[in-house]
Amino acid sequence: MTLFSILVVLVLEQFRPLRRDNPVYGWIVALAARVERSFNAGRAEHGRLGWLVMMSALVAPTLLVHWLLAYAGPLAQLAWTVLIVYLTLGFRHYSHYFSSIQIALNNGDLMEARRLLAEWSRTETAELDARDIARLAVERSLVTTHRNVFGVFFWLLAPIGPAGAVLYRVAEYLARAWSEPAHLENEAFGQFARRAFRVIDWVPARLTAIAFAIVGNFEDAVYAWRNFARRWSDESTGIILSAGGGAMGVRLGTPTENASSLPPTDVGVIDTPPDIDVLPGEEPSLRALQSTVGLIWRALLLWILVLLMISVANWLG
Repeated sequence: MTLFSILVVLVLEQFRPLRRDNPVYGWIVALAARVERSFNAGRAEHGRLGWLVMMSALVAPTLLVHWLLAYAGPLAQLAWTVLIVYLTLGFRHYSHYFSSIQIALNNGDLMEARRLLAEWSRTETAELDARDIARLAVERSLVTTHRNVFGVFFWLLAPIGPAGAVLYRVAEYLARAWSEPAHLENEAFGQFARRAFRVIDWVPARLTAIAFAIVGNFEDAVYAWRNFARRWSDESTGIILSAGGGAMGVRLGTPTENASSLPPTDVGVIDTPPDIDVLPGEEPSLRALQSTVGLIWRALLLWILVLLMISVANWLG
């Protein structure tokens, strides 16, 4: 059922991808903001309570409906699973940004590429050159695909079914929404949301890195993962980007941007000469954008193959 629902949604997304400004997302954003205003009194435990309220309001009803529909028959439960997967799986949510940036760079339209990247990443891009735009587009594409697709795949396989996908996506959103805005960036309220998502994403991030290594340059991906992943301030992001960059032979991250500024001797770099301060590989270019598309599609096919094998094993068992 899980594999079939994923395949249905992947096909559906090719014709009618879910918009970012859809009513369901808007309601969740408004609910998260209301919970933050109601519970945020400047202490970490208030963030923990708010996080549990959000999960109770979204994950518990999803799980309850899934269980109740089991009595109505497998088709009803399948329809519910397809709906939840459609709302949580975002393979095409942001692909138009990546494709448009690629077209703009191919046409030499640096201003348009900067505008698209700024709209996508919500960061300042006025001073970026074509190489930096390509690098940031590749990095954001790899991380976004993991959090919108591969992480959802993993949690769909959990015993709670589609409720696992809701748990993952809501946890990822709360980790950003309660930490990244200027008025919350340094507050204790978002600490629990960040820690909770790190725990929830611990296994999926590593499985995504393994998938990138298998479908790309395995040796370089593993080498970059072992030696450079901890350069990033966020370990899961570092694992995904170091393995993805190694798999493609592309150098991602910089000492001051996205990667941690700690020197190699302080982060436990393994088997790496002390004078090496950047990832191995070529500088990002237009070719790296095309390589990213190929890597993501191959990783997607690998995940589907694994899901097929699990489905067959369950059917035979």
